[in-house]
Amino acid sequence: MQRVFVGSESVAAGEVTKYQLRAHYQRVFPDVYARGPLSIEDLALAAFLWSRRRAVVTGVAASALHGAKWVDARKTPIELNYPNNKSPHGIITRDETLLDDEVQTLHGLPVTTLPRTAFDLARRGTIRQAVARLDALANAAHWSRKDDVLDLLPRHPRLSGVPRVPEVLDLMDAGAQSPRETWLRLLLIEAGFPRPRTQIPLYGPGEGRPRYYLDMGWEDMMLAVEYDGEHHRTSRDTYTNDIIRSDFIHDLGWRMIRVVAGHRRAEIIEKTRRAWSLRQNSAR
Repeated sequence: MQRVFVGSESVAAGEVTKYQLRAHYQRVFPDVYARGPLSIEDLALAAFLWSRRRAVVTGVAASALHGAKWVDARKTPIELNYPNNKSPHGIITRDETLLDDEVQTLHGLPVTTLPRTAFDLARRGTIRQAVARLDALANAAHWSRKDDVLDLLPRHPRLSGVPRVPEVLDLMDAGAQSPRETWLRLLLIEAGFPRPRTQIPLYGPGEGRPRYYLDMGWEDMMLAVEYDGEHHRTSRDTYTNDIIRSDFIHDLGWRMIRVVAGHRRAEIIEKTRRAWSLRQNSAR
């Protein structure tokens, strides 16, 4: 019996009794059961089975099936393209036009293609949420072909959120390594700084491969901004490597601004402006 299954089908096949369903399995959605912790792939399969195997997985769940990270299975409803306005908790259904070349099979499930998934992500949520989700998708899939997404606009002109798709796509950056890096990059852009380059390679003397990468920054100013997650402070090995890395970056002539959780937006912007001004003055 599969890890995720339709209860009535398994009872009819003699694989499990109704008592065993109630006693030993988790009811994920109506008539869909499983055992143990569920991944986003498990939940997508469960939602597909709930739809009587008729739906297409879309949105954030589709991006996770394409490899996007930072999708919390406990908090992410499964979005389906399926005509049903009475979906259970944990499933969001929409009845939108999907063309044949906008659907593919992943993990045995019908899922929107990369361009269509990006198109849907760009249309929904806040601008920040949409950009963070697109960054995660682009990073995981090593994909940034925005024209493939823009080609979908004339196909679906009446869908909600379509007018903002070009703006959101323009902000997408496959170099973001976490949602907080996306947040930081957008904060700097909104504050009026030029768009920073992400994943800037740094080389040692005579080295043909980058020794390190900077989260984001401006090469002409030799000014970098980085977001340090909790592991930078809680892992001794990471802390030690950070010191070695920081010395290397400093020796190359870069100035680095480090941002951690708890730093206020105004503080980050002010620190960056001050560093920017110092760089400009030193260049004169």
